[in-house]
Amino acid sequence: MKLNKTLIATGILAASLYGGAASAAVSAQEAAKLGDTLTPIGAEKAGNGGAIPAWDGGLQTIPAGYKGDGIYVNPYPDDKEEFRIDQSNVDQYADKLSPGQVKMIKKYDDYFIPVYPTHRPAAYPQDIYDVTKQNATQTKLIPSGNGMENYTNGVPFPIPQNGLEVIWNHITRYRGGSVTRHVGQVTPTADGNFSVVHFQDELTWRAALEDFDPKEDQNVLFYFKQAITGPARLAGNVLLVHETINQVQEPRRAWVYNAGQRRVRRAPQVAYDGPGTAADGLRTSDNFDMYNGSPDRYDWELIGKQEMYVPYDSYKLVDRDLDYNQIIKAGHINQALTRYELHRVWHVRATLKKGERHVYARRDFYIDEDTWQASVIDHYDGRGELWRVAEAHSMYFYDHKVPWYAIEVLYDTLSGRYLALGLTNEEQDPYEFGTKRSSREYTPAALRRAGTR
Repeated sequence: MKLNKTLIATGILAASLYGGAASAAVSAQEAAKLGDTLTPIGAEKAGNGGAIPAWDGGLQTIPAGYKGDGIYVNPYPDDKEEFRIDQSNVDQYADKLSPGQVKMIKKYDDYFIPVYPTHRPAAYPQDIYDVTKQNATQTKLIPSGNGMENYTNGVPFPIPQNGLEVIWNHITRYRGGSVTRHVGQVTPTADGNFSVVHFQDELTWRAALEDFDPKEDQNVLFYFKQAITGPARLAGNVLLVHETINQVQEPRRAWVYNAGQRRVRRAPQVAYDGPGTAADGLRTSDNFDMYNGSPDRYDWELIGKQEMYVPYDSYKLVDRDLDYNQIIKAGHINQALTRYELHRVWHVRATLKKGERHVYARRDFYIDEDTWQASVIDHYDGRGELWRVAEAHSMYFYDHKVPWYAIEVLYDTLSGRYLALGLTNEEQDPYEFGTKRSSREYTPAALRRAGTR
């Protein structure tokens, strides 16, 4: 991968292996670039003189036809597919794809990448911009890199100096403060047969609690509760997580309520490469949300910034006129419903530390500069073989100024199976932003009350 020489010259990019020294915040002079040559959260404002346009503030107008009901319409209905990348021309475009994307194209005759015009819709509430600019000069990594100082909200490192800071930007990125969502997860067999597991997820950032107290739970980023609502054999099981900032000093607090036993138990396995919920062995705990949790088992190297074709503006995948059978196919999702655009991404490589254990010996992250969301992650096994390929089909929730995922997909290139999470086409009330929640709702006692069958 080639480094962006312009970024090196301006001091924005420091391609380095994080060695454990405390990270320094940037100078006030450097932070002044936010909102000037950089967007308020740290992306380059300028386009590339070609397919990537300049950022002009993001999508500020609610598209015609949106009724405010959480059923999102495509803000770019007149866009046409410009070309597609398939087995006939993949080598021509390989420098703008991840090795995992190339492998998927070469493995499946019907897997292709449809390329559309690039848009840069991401915008955030003003308070996120304001706190992000403060973070640039105040927030630091602790000496181990496994936590942060002087951080509550916003993007902690809008002008990152190393790979670990980029990863923290993904982990902490804005998702609306407090949200409830109803989504489906599928794990198709190799021939495409599947059943749906239905989830109700609740995510509340600590600062978004109704009874938020800055002095309480200072090592907590957010609270997460996930209840399985179907099928009947799993319904009523609930997971509760208090996501800590420094998970080495204080491991993630996790509990599960088992509806069959009617018991709440601590769940230390909900971390690292512990099994994902109802995932049939097709994802690890830290594959959720593309990547989550403590970064302490890896060394993190910032390879650079590059242009890449990544899933973007994926409104077809949330079309309520589609059912899951039209999306889920053998080997991969229906690529005719996907959309890819050329964007700038940060490339970060995670290599398992000597003496540490994880099923993934290496991961290559491609993080969208406009949102700090992981767009693509390639996963390698202990033999150094490319194993799993994750793609996040992102979209912008324009009525709440929240970039997030339509669905995230994790392909197992060895078994031919995959997992798709976040499906909403057949779900009722898929997203509700701005939900009001208190800390009392995220206790083990509340977990038992939430478990019903």
